[in-house]
Amino acid sequence: MGLQKSKTDIWKVYSFVIIGLFLLFLIFPMGSMLRQAVLDSEGNFTIEHFQRFFGHRYYMSTLMNSVRTTVAVTAVSLILGISFAYIYTFYQLKGSRLLYILAILCCMSAPFIGAYSWILLMGRSGLITVFLRTYLGINIGSIYGFSGIVLVQSLKFFPLVFIYMIGAFRSIDNSLIEAADNLGCTGINRFFKITLMLSMPTILAATLLVFMRAFADFGAPLLIGEGYRTFPVEIYRQYLGERGGNYNFAAAISVIAVVITALIFFIQKYALSKFNFSINALNPIQRKKPRGLFGLLSHAYAYILVLVAFMPQVYVIYTSFRNVNNWLFAPGYSLVSYRAMMERMALRSITNTLLIGGGSLLLIILFASIIAYLVVRRKSILNNTIDVLSMLPFIIPGSVVAIALVIAFSTRPLALTGTMSIMVIALCIRRLPYTIRSSVATLKQIPMSTEEASISLGASKMATFFKVTVPMMSKGIIAGAILSWVAIITELSTAIILYSNRSITLTLSTYIAVTRGTFGTAAAFATILTVLTIISMLIYMKISKSEDMKL
Repeated sequence: MGLQKSKTDIWKVYSFVIIGLFLLFLIFPMGSMLRQAVLDSEGNFTIEHFQRFFGHRYYMSTLMNSVRTTVAVTAVSLILGISFAYIYTFYQLKGSRLLYILAILCCMSAPFIGAYSWILLMGRSGLITVFLRTYLGINIGSIYGFSGIVLVQSLKFFPLVFIYMIGAFRSIDNSLIEAADNLGCTGINRFFKITLMLSMPTILAATLLVFMRAFADFGAPLLIGEGYRTFPVEIYRQYLGERGGNYNFAAAISVIAVVITALIFFIQKYALSKFNFSINALNPIQRKKPRGLFGLLSHAYAYILVLVAFMPQVYVIYTSFRNVNNWLFAPGYSLVSYRAMMERMALRSITNTLLIGGGSLLLIILFASIIAYLVVRRKSILNNTIDVLSMLPFIIPGSVVAIALVIAFSTRPLALTGTMSIMVIALCIRRLPYTIRSSVATLKQIPMSTEEASISLGASKMATFFKVTVPMMSKGIIAGAILSWVAIITELSTAIILYSNRSITLTLSTYIAVTRGTFGTAAAFATILTVLTIISMLIYMKISKSEDMKL
């Protein structure tokens, strides 16, 4: 009995260790940031930083700008993603496999690379802008500001909605559609009253995901926003101002950002509770062949949408092989941009991306596997707390996480600022939820009897976990881990505050090259990053064995 109790207690040890790590690297930094937000320069309690924010029209305008763009991006992404997913799921599109692959690749690169690409295409001297102005006499106006941010982010995030909604539409039982037809509810009415209502839990989940990512995005608004300054950009500017950062004020703005995102999260949870049902497609949706004008329009819509979204990545790769003369593109093609890239810490950037990303990923896989097991198999108040804490980073913008870590770990005994360690910690905190959710979903599908059989044959609980449970969870773990990996190597908002020359990554090198106007070098860096992303996604598709890869 004593031996059995000892084996059982190891999971409690894991629970307490994980709680301790969350307290140290998440709760303590967030508490330190809150403390910094209510102190003046002399260390006295004050609320002047919050009064300054809410009392100054400029600061409030950055918040309203972010809300305005985020709502617009979310609405456009939902319209594009839901309509595309509906056509894709209910009708047989030619080349659907290609559409699926390109749609996934569209949303997996860093948003700021999309912004940079659209500047090359439709900026003041962009390829499309110059062509239209020179040959057709059309002035398309400025891509910068509100319209540019909405364009870039919508084309980046609508594939996320598409991926979510494919699963939702496929879970609808075809008999429900047939019943609606028999009752005279067809066409548009059936779509809005039946199909969308049955998919509402997924729509709300996709809405939250897009809203959070659009609201927290830093790179795209900074590059393409120009005078249209958004909330995350203002946090960055206040923290790293040209005349020295105002850490207290930046901390106060960060606290406001956390409150806003938490409020949106709870609103979404409340709305989701109103659609508390589950459906099972015993009679799956049968795809129809779109005919006539509708078939032509369906194919045109799907292909034009995906190709426009994917075009910037293709153009960046093309640009990386163009000649560059005194930072300007010249006629002809060469590898001059790649040579310039190699002279600008390219090897260090690639090495750091692999080391920091790889180290973060290994920790994420380890902790996600253990946390998933604790949450699913060993339910308790303590483990429920771990589940809640593990999801907090999902609603905290990356720049806020970075500022909190700098405030907490800039002095001894844990002076981590400027090291690779703090980059790894930040990336683990930010991207752990991806792998946890995927692992939890997989583990819930594994019958407990399998583990019980292993234990009854004499294996210890820990041996069963590592030799039986983890291998059975491997598909979910690896799928979540690859999504975490893609998010890690394209991370900007956290990394730009935490990096040093010793810990610079490909994403940061790309961003720095863009801000310096060395567009050829930036394109070369972005191409390497895009290739890494494509390889990661192909591995993900191979492992996940999605049915769309078989079409």
